[in-house]
Amino acid sequence: MLELTKRLVTSIILISLLLISINNSFILCIALIICFYLIIDEFYSLLRKNLKKDAKSKLYLLILLLIIYIAYFNIKIFVTILNNNTSELFLLYFIIVTCISTDIGGYIFGKIFRGKKLTKISPNKTYSGLLGSFILSIIVTIILFKEYADLERIILLSFIISIISQIGDLYISFLKRKAKVKDTGKILPGHGGILDRLDGVIFALPLGFFIFKVL
Repeated sequence: MLELTKRLVTSIILISLLLISINNSFILCIALIICFYLIIDEFYSLLRKNLKKDAKSKLYLLILLLIIYIAYFNIKIFVTILNNNTSELFLLYFIIVTCISTDIGGYIFGKIFRGKKLTKISPNKTYSGLLGSFILSIIVTIILFKEYADLERIILLSFIISIISQIGDLYISFLKRKAKVKDTGKILPGHGGILDRLDGVIFALPLGFFIFKVL
């Protein structure tokens, strides 16, 4: 119960900060820079535990690629914010909200209904949690974005982004399992590190922008 309370309180704080940043581009940009640094640091630590000492070149290459990848999308987000691009701002918030809802829905449904395990990669994930992820992400996005897009498009985008988010989550879970660590960090009480919370977003952002253009 204590862990759940910590998780809920942290989630409320994070969502509140996100809502505040929506109307303050400076705060959002600063938050992105901080997250950028913490993600790189946590990912470096995670990869270092997975790779042997003689594989430093691979580690540095992976980190370099991650830096380029995140830097590109940070710049893209900065430009979107500064130019006040309505369609891309809509998509940015849509992706973030979907990923957060996916994570919360999976956690709550998994804890309440439990049931069959989804995969050995992440023993805490269940089929009930998977279903809960889809249900909550779709409900939340419909409530928040129904005035800005067609219902069918919202449901389809939310479903696809939720899938991508969970794939990203599973990939980081795989790395944590190999490294024999529970979390990528300790900065967020009840959640772990920034990477633990943004693993889905890292995967969902590029693919989400691409899918949005196609659909």
